[in-house]
Amino acid sequence: MQQANVYQDNRVALTSRVIAAKALQDLSWKQLAEGTGLSVAYVTAALLGQHALPKAAAEVVCRHLGFEPEAAAELQMIPLRGSIPGGIPTDPTIYRFYEMLQIYGTTLKMLVHEELGDGIISAINFKLDLKRVEDPDGGSRAVITLDGKFLPNKPY
Repeated sequence: MQQANVYQDNRVALTSRVIAAKALQDLSWKQLAEGTGLSVAYVTAALLGQHALPKAAAEVVCRHLGFEPEAAAELQMIPLRGSIPGGIPTDPTIYRFYEMLQIYGTTLKMLVHEELGDGIISAINFKLDLKRVEDPDGGSRAVITLDGKFLPNKPY
């Protein structure tokens, strides 16, 4: 039977353990996702407390981390989502995403509505990808793909 969390305390504690074990074993998020059959982005989000993992994936990740079966059970629970407590984020990387939405949020909204109509882009039926590409002017660029299903507003 699927279980759910109503508080974030257990997931926050487990996330802290995941991050510590990942660092101690010098593992990457990609390595933690290996053998799960899921994307690196999805597994990372799950390990950071934002998704439930299927049983087999939770068990694979726990083997990578050397965690007990109870941790796999916790990773299967539907979390109380939301990882940024109230207010403007202060972490510089997260803040830049906030800044991007402050600058381009209304533009994205208008373009989505013009192209697709009245509705929203799902964060449930969603895929995320991040790639590093070389910048012709030097350095690197981050190419981030946010791929969500469009859900039209239905009058009733």
